Amino acid sequence: MSLRFDPGSFLRAALLFVILVLLATFGQDLGWVRSFFGDVLAVAWVFYVMRAFVKARACSIAAIAFANGAAVELVQFLLTRFDVQIPNRILRIVFGATPDWWDILAYAIGAALVLGVDFLSSKRGRGAQGKS
Repeated sequence: MSLRFDPGSFLRAALLFVILVLLATFGQDLGWVRSFFGDVLAVAWVFYVMRAFVKARACSIAAIAFANGAAVELVQFLLTRFDVQIPNRILRIVFGATPDWWDILAYAIGAALVLGVDFLSSKRGRGAQGKS
C-alpha cells in the first residue's frame, strides 16, 4: 500500500456522497431503497474514498470497506444491547439505529459490486491498450 491521488476515484466518491446525503435527508419514503441500497452505496463510497488516496489491490480495499460496514453494524448492535442513545442527529443517521443481518448482506453486495466494476474497467483498459 502506498499513498497517491486518483482523481477518478475521488470523483466517484464525491458523486456517491451526494447520493448518500440525498438518500439520508430526502429518502424517508423510499423504504428499502434508502436502507438496503443505501448500505450498498455506503460500502462503495468507502471503497472509492480509500481508492482515491491509497494505492492497493482492489480486493484489499473492498475487504476494508466491507469490514468498515460490519464494524458500523457491530456498533449498532452494542448500542442497542446496552441501551445507549446517541444524542447527535448526524451520528444517529451515520450509525443507524437497528442492527440487521440484511445490512451485512448489503455490505457484501456493495463490496462485490465495486470489485466487479473494477474488474470490468481494468479489463476494458487492458483491451484498449492491446489494440494500439
